[in-house]
Amino acid sequence: MKILIINGPNLNLLGKREPEVYGSQDFESFFSKLKSKFSEYTLEYYQSNVEGELVNKLHEVGFEYDGIILNAGAYTHTSIALSDAIAGITTPVIEVHISNIYAREEFRHKSIISKECIGMISGLGLEGYLLALTYLLNKKKTS
Repeated sequence: MKILIINGPNLNLLGKREPEVYGSQDFESFFSKLKSKFSEYTLEYYQSNVEGELVNKLHEVGFEYDGIILNAGAYTHTSIALSDAIAGITTPVIEVHISNIYAREEFRHKSIISKECIGMISGLGLEGYLLALTYLLNKKKTS
């Protein structure tokens, strides 16, 4: 089973950027723990600050992986291109947000990509990635 976690813009700064919002743990150390805990599965991680690179990655893996966990960052609220890319692939995508987007600025309350995703987890910190991964693994076992 192959799962890809994709993080969008500014998420490379986790652990440094606004720790009161995003926490103080960097994503690489969190991802290492995930890989260790789920070592029987193929877990991969990709991060880019560039919208087109995120679209290209979705196209690249979107017909062969078992699941994608996507935190599109600010592109969540603006990117028709990412929404179209998700709609165009067959791999299920779960949208994840570290902060509660509905408790933040009003422009963050709307997700353009949600309608193309199988679900969304928002506001549970890095734990949201673990929940999304657990869901994808359980869904695959029961299908």
